[in-house]
Amino acid sequence: MIFVTVGTHEQPFNRLIKTIDLIKHKGIIKEDVFLQIGYSTYIPKYCEYKRFLSPSTISKLMDEASIIITHGGPSSFVEALQHNKMPIVVPRQKKFNEHVNDHQLFFCRELHKRGFPIKVVEDEGRLYNILGFSNTHLQNKFKSNNKTFNSDLESLVNELFNP
Repeated sequence: MIFVTVGTHEQPFNRLIKTIDLIKHKGIIKEDVFLQIGYSTYIPKYCEYKRFLSPSTISKLMDEASIIITHGGPSSFVEALQHNKMPIVVPRQKKFNEHVNDHQLFFCRELHKRGFPIKVVEDEGRLYNILGFSNTHLQNKFKSNNKTFNSDLESLVNELFNP
């Protein structure tokens, strides 16, 4: 199963939803596809979808998915990594009225440049080829540095306020 999530941003992400729906219709995607479409105004005709999902449902779908495609919001693609899947990330872009600016695009480009394990797709037309990318499971599990960061920050704050 392929799981696609566009998050909860209030602008439509029709470009991604329509592309996936058409790829499914053309038979390029043989697997089932589940789309979380958010505020998108394009209604899929060939894929199962819901506008919004609970966190537990998203987690379940990510577990079951062989491929995860997300928007460029960090919580979505980091969650895919936590499920030991390499996400295909399609950043929302201002020129398509998908977001107020191009911060998702710039952020994802920078992460990719630094070797972060995401597959960034700026042009939705490239999804036709990229969906042939079959090694979606990470070789090594993604490890968050949140605990170390929080511990270091706490030590720094204690040092500053309790000399």
